[in-house]
Amino acid sequence: MEQSPQIGDRMTDKSAPPDDRTVRDWIGPDAFKHWAELRNWIEACYPGVFAPDWLYRGKNRGWSLRYKKSRALCTFVPEYRLFSVVVVLGTAEREKFEARRYGWPRQVVQLYDEARTYPDGKWLNVTVSSADDRHDVTELLTMKRPPPRSRD
Repeated sequence: MEQSPQIGDRMTDKSAPPDDRTVRDWIGPDAFKHWAELRNWIEACYPGVFAPDWLYRGKNRGWSLRYKKSRALCTFVPEYRLFSVVVVLGTAEREKFEARRYGWPRQVVQLYDEARTYPDGKWLNVTVSSADDRHDVTELLTMKRPPPRSRD
C-alpha cells in the first residue's frame, strides 16, 4: 500500500524529469504561480545566460531545477504543496549580505543566521509562498549576481 504524499515531500519518480504540469500538480496552483513568475523573472533579467537543468538527487531529495552557468545561481525545489529556492552564498556574497544586513527583511536575516555554513557557502532555503518571498529571492539573486546590462 502506497502512502499519500505529505506536505514537503519531494518529487522522487526518477523515470523522467517533471514537466510544468507535473510540477503544478505536485506543488499546487498557488505555489506554481510563484514558480512560474520566478522562472520568468530569471529569463527576463538574465536573458540567454542560464539553461535550467533538472537534477535527480536520489530517493530522499528527488528532483530539483538548477540555474547554473559556471556557478549556480539558484535551485528550485518542488515539494508537495510547497516551493522553495536554494541560494548558496559564497564568501563574497556573504560579505555583501553582511554589508546590507540591516536592510534585509527580518525573516531573511533569520534564515541567513540559521543557515549552516559549508565549505562552498551558506545554503539559504527560502520557502516561496507570497510576492514578498519572491521579492526576497530576487533581491538575493541580484545581490549574488547582478543582471547583465542591456545594450541599448
